[in-house]
Amino acid sequence: MNMRLTRTLASATLALAMLCGLAFIGTGATHMLDDGAVCVQTGFWANSSLEHDLPIGDGVKASSSATRLCQDSPSVGQRAADLGGELPWLLFGALALFLFSRLLKGVLLQGPFTDPVSRRLSVLGWFVTSGTLLTGLVVGWSQSWLVGSMAPMVGSGPTLSGPLVLVLAGLAAVIMGRIMREGVRMREDLEGTI
Repeated sequence: MNMRLTRTLASATLALAMLCGLAFIGTGATHMLDDGAVCVQTGFWANSSLEHDLPIGDGVKASSSATRLCQDSPSVGQRAADLGGELPWLLFGALALFLFSRLLKGVLLQGPFTDPVSRRLSVLGWFVTSGTLLTGLVVGWSQSWLVGSMAPMVGSGPTLSGPLVLVLAGLAAVIMGRIMREGVRMREDLEGTI
């Protein structure tokens, strides 16, 4: 029963990883070929009372609350920066799901408490930890650059965005992988003495 559930979960995560990969490719291709406006949210003027004299670039429209900026004819750089808010998380999700499906495949082939499975768990944990931070920086930098390209007077630096709680989950997986590796080593030592 458990093996069937693990096999189903491994297949489902691999399918989800492929779907995320296809969404990554499709979103990138369709967005770069799109000729529509590029919009970005900013909280820079959220607490100000600027009515008509917003320091925004030519061709940029601001919402009434001045927290949403839209460029009608964006440059290639602006379109690429707009993609920087969507694509990194899709790529991160696809790779994390792929690593998780490999972890489950290892459990199916070798059992849960083996050295390869503990190593795959550690790899997944390190990927989630560092990938969350890197992806958050790429998304934050892209959005900051996009805001700066539409409102040159706004000099906001790169920010970190996204679900940063994933860093804790990744570190927990690294620790569990280390604990499993020590348990495997202790079991091998015990079997060697008997």
